[in-house]
Amino acid sequence: MAFKPLGKRVLIERVEEAKTTSTGIIIPDNAKEKPLNGKVIAVSKDVKGIAVNDTVVFGKYAGSELTLNTKEYLVMEYKDILGILK
Repeated sequence: MAFKPLGKRVLIERVEEAKTTSTGIIIPDNAKEKPLNGKVIAVSKDVKGIAVNDTVVFGKYAGSELTLNTKEYLVMEYKDILGILK
Protein backbone atom coordinates (compact mmCIF):
# COMPACT_ATOMS: atom_id res chain seq x y z
CA MET A 1 0.00 0.00 0.00
CA ALA A 2 1.39 3.40 -0.96
CA PHE A 3 0.83 6.57 1.05
CA LYS A 4 1.09 10.09 -0.38
CA PRO A 5 1.00 12.89 2.23
CA LEU A 6 -1.23 15.87 1.47
CA GLY A 7 -0.73 19.52 2.36
CA LYS A 8 2.67 20.29 3.89
CA ARG A 9 3.18 16.87 5.46
CA VAL A 10 5.83 14.13 5.40
CA LEU A 11 5.76 10.40 6.15
CA ILE A 12 8.57 9.32 8.49
CA GLU A 13 9.82 5.96 9.73
CA ARG A 14 11.44 6.20 13.15
CA VAL A 15 15.10 5.16 13.36
CA GLU A 16 15.66 2.45 15.96
CA GLU A 17 18.07 3.34 18.74
CA ALA A 18 20.70 1.03 20.19
CA LYS A 19 19.41 -1.59 22.63
CA THR A 20 22.55 -1.45 24.77
CA THR A 21 24.50 1.35 26.42
CA SER A 22 28.12 2.10 25.59
CA THR A 23 29.13 0.01 28.60
CA GLY A 24 27.12 -3.01 27.38
CA ILE A 25 24.06 -2.72 29.63
CA ILE A 26 20.92 -3.94 27.82
CA ILE A 27 18.05 -1.44 27.84
CA PRO A 28 14.62 -3.11 28.07
CA ASP A 29 11.97 -1.98 25.57
CA ASN A 30 9.70 -0.57 28.26
CA ALA A 31 12.48 1.73 29.54
CA LYS A 32 13.36 3.25 26.16
CA GLU A 33 11.82 6.42 24.82
CA LYS A 34 10.73 6.58 21.22
CA PRO A 35 13.46 8.01 18.98
CA LEU A 36 13.18 11.65 17.93
CA ASN A 37 14.68 11.13 14.50
CA GLY A 38 13.65 9.18 11.46
CA LYS A 39 13.99 8.53 7.75
CA VAL A 40 11.71 10.37 5.34
CA ILE A 41 9.65 7.87 3.35
CA ALA A 42 7.37 10.24 1.40
CA VAL A 43 6.81 13.99 1.04
CA SER A 44 3.91 15.97 -0.35
CA LYS A 45 4.41 18.08 -3.44
CA ASP A 46 4.02 21.23 -1.30
CA VAL A 47 7.12 20.50 0.82
CA LYS A 48 10.43 22.03 -0.28
CA GLY A 49 13.86 21.40 1.27
CA ILE A 50 13.22 17.85 2.47
CA ALA A 51 13.62 14.80 0.25
CA VAL A 52 12.90 11.08 0.52
CA ASN A 53 15.70 9.24 2.41
CA ASP A 54 16.71 12.33 4.43
CA THR A 55 17.17 11.68 8.15
CA VAL A 56 15.32 14.32 10.14
CA VAL A 57 14.91 15.33 13.78
CA PHE A 58 11.47 16.20 15.14
CA GLY A 59 9.80 17.18 18.40
CA LYS A 60 8.79 14.64 21.03
CA TYR A 61 5.04 15.05 20.51
CA ALA A 62 5.09 15.78 16.77
CA GLY A 63 3.06 13.84 14.25
CA SER A 64 0.34 11.23 14.19
CA GLU A 65 1.15 7.54 14.29
CA LEU A 66 0.06 5.43 11.33
CA THR A 67 0.44 1.70 10.64
CA LEU A 68 0.87 0.55 7.02
CA ASN A 69 1.58 -3.11 6.21
CA THR A 70 2.40 -3.81 9.88
CA LYS A 71 5.09 -1.06 9.99
CA GLU A 72 4.68 2.04 12.14
CA TYR A 73 5.18 5.50 10.67
CA LEU A 74 4.59 9.12 11.62
CA VAL A 75 2.73 11.62 9.49
CA MET A 76 3.70 15.13 10.48
CA GLU A 77 3.52 18.72 9.40
CA TYR A 78 6.61 20.11 7.69
CA LYS A 79 6.86 22.80 10.40
CA ASP A 80 7.28 20.13 13.11
CA ILE A 81 10.61 18.98 11.64
CA LEU A 82 13.47 20.62 13.53
CA GLY A 83 16.29 19.82 11.10
CA ILE A 84 18.03 17.39 8.77
CA LEU A 85 20.90 15.18 9.97
CA LYS A 86 23.85 14.96 7.58
